[in-house]
Amino acid sequence: MLTTMSEQDPKAPASGPREVADAGQAAGPPTEGAHDVHDRRSSPRTMRSGRVSMRPGTGDRLTAPRRTEDEKLLEGDRGRVAFLDTDTWRALRILSEFVEGFEALAGVGRAVAVFGSARTPADSPEYELGRRVGRALANRGFAVITGGGPGAMEAANRGAHEAGGLSIGCNIELPHEQSLNPYVDLSVEFHYFFARKTMFVKYADAFVILPGGFGTLDELFEALTLIQTGKIRHFPVVLIGSAYWNGLLAWLRDVQLPAGNIAPGDIELLTVTDDPEEAARIVEAYATENDIGS
Repeated sequence: MLTTMSEQDPKAPASGPREVADAGQAAGPPTEGAHDVHDRRSSPRTMRSGRVSMRPGTGDRLTAPRRTEDEKLLEGDRGRVAFLDTDTWRALRILSEFVEGFEALAGVGRAVAVFGSARTPADSPEYELGRRVGRALANRGFAVITGGGPGAMEAANRGAHEAGGLSIGCNIELPHEQSLNPYVDLSVEFHYFFARKTMFVKYADAFVILPGGFGTLDELFEALTLIQTGKIRHFPVVLIGSAYWNGLLAWLRDVQLPAGNIAPGDIELLTVTDDPEEAARIVEAYATENDIGS
């Protein structure tokens, strides 16, 4: 059954700036200053079941029936601890991440994955840009899916949450301290990057990419590769911030294209804008054209 998840100790030490990884929207320490606006201690209690947690009432907004786990199978032979380090056990753990992820997100409906740096400061223009992106998408009936961490991810979740939209975080376990940002309504935790990536691609109708680092680029080129090779439908991939992304686009045009490593049409898979409202309109037009219901 769903049980109450304990609140994080507000006195716990935060990791330093270099410990906040931008590893595929990895969750790091909460963005500085975020709790000044939204104090977790005054927030509604979060309900948790396995890797999935959500705010009270979030389950009612999902369109598919949900199942809870009443009990777990107890290990019979307590001496076989070594089994936990075998590939067989890892395969079962991987399977469980897919099963729980599919079950948690099946009823989400229209959704957009928003990526960006975990290191984006809460008082920066980039943070406000991400907040506007989340709000614009929520106002058009899209759930917002992020990596659930701080920085740009928190900004997008915050914008969606404040606009009354469904705010989702797909969190990842990392060696350093990690935590969900306080604006996530529904969260799913992952140990493996590839399992989490599958959730982004499977349940998002578009990718919106804010300025970010290696993890953000990883998600960006993962989507482009899948679209280019026909593994997934050609959904919108929108880059936010022309000043940040123009150098990358110039390299694609001036280096990769003349070398014959990409085709002219591959560059057209990307759209660049500085306007969150325009990004939301692009996504909405795609959803309408392809009859993707709300």
